[in-house]
Amino acid sequence: MATLLVRNLQTMITCDDSDAVLNHVDLYCEDGVIRAIGPNLPQAADIYEEILLQDERGPVYTNWQRGKYPTIDTARQALEAGTFYVGEEDGILWGVVNLNSIQLPEYDAIPWSIPAAPEEVGVIHTLCIRPSCAGRGLARQMVAFCEEEARRQGRKVIRLDTWEGNLPANRMYPTLGYRCAGQAEFFFMGFVRENLNCYEKAL
Repeated sequence: MATLLVRNLQTMITCDDSDAVLNHVDLYCEDGVIRAIGPNLPQAADIYEEILLQDERGPVYTNWQRGKYPTIDTARQALEAGTFYVGEEDGILWGVVNLNSIQLPEYDAIPWSIPAAPEEVGVIHTLCIRPSCAGRGLARQMVAFCEEEARRQGRKVIRLDTWEGNLPANRMYPTLGYRCAGQAEFFFMGFVRENLNCYEKAL
């Protein structure tokens, strides 16, 4: 399979029913077919960096490590997989998320209460809101989008995990109808051991 990633196109017109004009986007193709259109990836990396800087100032809400996770490659891999989604306003990204069906091995240890085949599960990964845009309900908006997109894909349940120290996320998800199905120790990407709370919601 031949692949092509064109970075930071200045202007692109979609030439579909909407004839949308897109500025500063990345384009991913497989065998000559467009598979994903996304933002200028450095903007996604900027969001990750803002969150890391906020953690350095405190309080700490992530267990991330600069240069290891998340990075611009985190966004690029999701874009190439066609699972990278963004929130944007006036050309500025306010949030990013990776929505796919990949369940980490540790999910096997969680007593999920909503039965679903692997292909019926949507998984939210690395949902990030730019700290300078916080306080506007954008995280809730992003979660609602993920649920809508997962339904469109035929998923029956959403699953996700979040670090036990991420107080805002652990407070938010139950208010959106998510149930904490359990906690497990994850050896995340082979460089950090952390306890993650795992949530689920039927769609």
